[in-house]
Amino acid sequence: MKDIADIPALMAQIGAQAKAASAELAFAPPEVKRAALEAAADAVWSRRTEIIEANKKDLEFGRDKGLSDAMMDRLMLDEPRIEGIVSGLRTVAAQDDPVGEVLTQWDMPSGLNIRRVRTPLGVVGVIYESRPNVTADAGALCLKSGNAVILRGGSESFHSSGAIHACLVDGLKSVGLPEAAIQLVPTRDRAAVQELLTMVDTVDVIVPRGGKGLVGLVQREARVPVFAHLEGIVHIYVDAAADAQKAMDVVLNAKTRRTGICGAAECLLIHESLAETLGAALIQMLLDAGVRVHADETLQKIAGTTAATPEDWGKEYLDMDIAAKVVPDVDGAIAHIRQYGSNHTDCILTEDDATAARFFERLDSAILMRNASTQFADGGEFGMGAEIGIATGKMHARGPVGAAQLTSFKYLVEGDGATRS
Repeated sequence: MKDIADIPALMAQIGAQAKAASAELAFAPPEVKRAALEAAADAVWSRRTEIIEANKKDLEFGRDKGLSDAMMDRLMLDEPRIEGIVSGLRTVAAQDDPVGEVLTQWDMPSGLNIRRVRTPLGVVGVIYESRPNVTADAGALCLKSGNAVILRGGSESFHSSGAIHACLVDGLKSVGLPEAAIQLVPTRDRAAVQELLTMVDTVDVIVPRGGKGLVGLVQREARVPVFAHLEGIVHIYVDAAADAQKAMDVVLNAKTRRTGICGAAECLLIHESLAETLGAALIQMLLDAGVRVHADETLQKIAGTTAATPEDWGKEYLDMDIAAKVVPDVDGAIAHIRQYGSNHTDCILTEDDATAARFFERLDSAILMRNASTQFADGGEFGMGAEIGIATGKMHARGPVGAAQLTSFKYLVEGDGATRS
């Protein structure tokens, strides 16, 4: 690990190496990138015991740091989760290569043929917290899309990320691609983050993946363009025309399957006509499952709930907590989400097509769902194999950021001696 005095020089070296590697990756054959990812997947599986041992060090660090149960869950790796990492690497490997894909083409009266084709962004910097699997996801997606990547994992996942990164490097070496194509910042020192945010000569885009504090820091201080991955303040609106069994199944899964992921439901909005029937049953179900329900005045009548405070609206709990409120109709739900949402993922439970269409039309979250658990807000579940984050901004990439979203485009113009009059 480098001393703090060496951080600017260290990061400058990493940036220069990444830029050089990106030039080579831009034209790496699809079959070579695929083979590198397959070899990396093999390495992760064969070294799973080593990765789990490294993860134990991180879990001990996390406990000493006082991480919440939800954050500890995000940090923990076991054999099934490593199997998931391997599966993600293989899925990304098997996908069509986006680089060079012709997005559109046309002929002009001047005799020119013009094609718009996908091209890599160049060098991607990824700053993330807790979840060590992001090391594999981000490395794989950047490689697939022809980008070099600089990974700066959270201090709590330092050892796990290092072990996974070593497997990715094994994959690169096995096919002769530059090792600097996937680099992991080898220090917990936060000065490295500050450097990465200002490396405009070598880094093309920053992707922050973590809590509000991290994303806010990156947005405030970055001089490099940012794909923002903001909080997942995820709402579920239970409409008057909701199917009761679907609502029970979806709400329970959306809140409790994994509370620490960004697609976990954080606020339940209930049509006023259901407050004493299906709404009450949903609240009781959540309470029975161990969820702390922060309820508005109407729903506080249900024994076991906690009175909601103004801070509960628009809060990302990432834990066994949910805010709950009665709204007059779909427009009331839309107004609440517009005020308190984060444009990440919002869901409506209804059998009424017109109401669902209104919800979809009048909200502008990156992901809108109907009659489905918000836990599906995930690149893997969207068929992308993995994701580098859920972009909640409106520029370039939105929603799950997979390999295709990590590309830009260029125009290829061909003529036959064409001249302009």
